[in-house]
Amino acid sequence: MDMIFDSHAHYDDSAFDEDREEVLLKLAESGVGTVVNVGASLEGTKKTMELTERYPFVYGSAGVHPDEVGELNEDTFAWLRDQCGQEKIVAVGETGLDYYWKKEPPEVQKKWFLRQLALAKEQALPVIVHSRDAAADTMEILKQEYGAQLSAVIHCCSCSPEMAREYVGMGFYLGIGGVVTFKNAKKLKEIVKETPLQNLLLETDCPYLSPAPFRGRRNDSRNLTFIAEAVAELRGISREEVIRATEENAMRFYRLERRA
Repeated sequence: MDMIFDSHAHYDDSAFDEDREEVLLKLAESGVGTVVNVGASLEGTKKTMELTERYPFVYGSAGVHPDEVGELNEDTFAWLRDQCGQEKIVAVGETGLDYYWKKEPPEVQKKWFLRQLALAKEQALPVIVHSRDAAADTMEILKQEYGAQLSAVIHCCSCSPEMAREYVGMGFYLGIGGVVTFKNAKKLKEIVKETPLQNLLLETDCPYLSPAPFRGRRNDSRNLTFIAEAVAELRGISREEVIRATEENAMRFYRLERRA
């Protein structure tokens, strides 16, 4: 039986402090087979490590979100590098650029984005890319760093269809989450229609970005079925086909076959 793969979640978030175990242990009942918990800070990466040790179906990513790069220095970056050697750490990230909140200067964000991209190459791991209000600079850096060693997913894809085509041409994946169920998400719906199915991953970004009809409430991996249905409808295929293909894509992207 094909199981849903949540390629990007944040179960380390405090929104799950009251019932984290209960939620995670119920995922299989809803057809969710694998979760990648994504580190967005040093503390988040540390908690991610703990989740991967506690739950067999949870894998992790080690990284620092652009809003949090102020906590990085040579010592903390060395610690991050060490985490990448852990058996269940399957990616670097999330890293990238975020010009929406402007918590850190663009030049500082770019510096640590480049360092984390280099870390991914060095560790032979894929990278999870966050980009918000920074599409041009993100594309410029990824083009500059592009090569056979770099495998990436554009998390919570929000770029133009033209940029999406360019990323797919580079062999990158696009992370599709709850936004695809929103009525006003015209660009994303266009991207989902035209992107080869083999380049799409399903993600929640939980506890954020709940799909309709749960918009505004806490999100979790059980809601991926609504995202799969939306993708299936846009592409004119069955929900089961979307679940099967995106699970295969995520296994390939995170190189889990080789770790099995």
